[in-house]
Amino acid sequence: MPDLTCPQDACLARRIAQRLAPRLALASLAALAIAALPAKPARAQDGWPAKPITYIVPFAAGGSTDVLGRLIGQRLSQVLGQPVVIENRAGAGGNIGSDYVAKAAPDGYTLVGGTISSHAINVSLYPKMPYDPVKNFQPVALIGTLPNVLVVNASSPWKSVQDVIAAAKARPAGVSFGSSGNGTSQHLSGELFASMAGLKLLHVPFKGSSPAVQALLGNQVDMVFENSIAAMPLLQAGKLRALASTGPRRAPELPDVPTVAESGLKGYEIVSWQAIFAPAGTPTPIVNRLAAEIGKIIHEPEVRSRLVSMGIEPSGAGPAELSAFQKAEVAKWGKLVKTAGIRLE
Repeated sequence: MPDLTCPQDACLARRIAQRLAPRLALASLAALAIAALPAKPARAQDGWPAKPITYIVPFAAGGSTDVLGRLIGQRLSQVLGQPVVIENRAGAGGNIGSDYVAKAAPDGYTLVGGTISSHAINVSLYPKMPYDPVKNFQPVALIGTLPNVLVVNASSPWKSVQDVIAAAKARPAGVSFGSSGNGTSQHLSGELFASMAGLKLLHVPFKGSSPAVQALLGNQVDMVFENSIAAMPLLQAGKLRALASTGPRRAPELPDVPTVAESGLKGYEIVSWQAIFAPAGTPTPIVNRLAAEIGKIIHEPEVRSRLVSMGIEPSGAGPAELSAFQKAEVAKWGKLVKTAGIRLE
């Protein structure tokens, strides 16, 4: 029997509400259940990069790794839209800064300028390494390879490798060479030179290329096996004299400078390299993005021209290639360190 006291519209609304009530209750319960579920964690690579990236240079400012870090970092910050902050953490042949990155969060916000020393030689030279150069890092990109150059002060009487050998034989342990630190390619360049020439040289390690070169300019050491990057400006300014290149062939930017092998030590060859690494476990999408962008930067005409002018043979090889290259380098230098009997004093 119809409710005569209920207006037609009000009764209709009441009947609809009574029919929908069970459905609305179920919907509310479902919404509450969904809200109670644990939130799905956001992936580390989502929205990357959302803050500045720290690029660790494990050597002093002004050296080869520092120069390259600032060159690549400046362009990378423009491409990614976030600052790339260069931070120098020098010492122990690159071990201090590299160890810092090895223990950093693998989130794509910390990188390191790895070198032949920090990521290949040191593991065979240092009795107690704070990190594993292969297991604790994710290879990102190989910037390039470059020779070292045997340089002396422009005021030095030495004009050739044979002059150095003659002087060292005349005063055993009286001829010194500086380097950017124990275990660096500059250090091993001098040790291999001494070993092959049958000499006793005094090694003086510094915390980077710049202080080593400054010591040479101040006549505090007799010579330095320096990366072409750090040596070129001073060679062009006439403050240093190049006696030989450590590579397998003459450096294009120094065509008149013979190799050490050409100068009497047949078979002598050391080529340094510079690369970029991230902590092991960094998400693959981030690594691939970094590798792709860095590879493009290295092959930009302006950047490539600058690298070549510094004596670098540009590469841009990605994670897989750099990984294989690094492992081969670790084995190669381990054998050399053992064969030549090179040890830290």
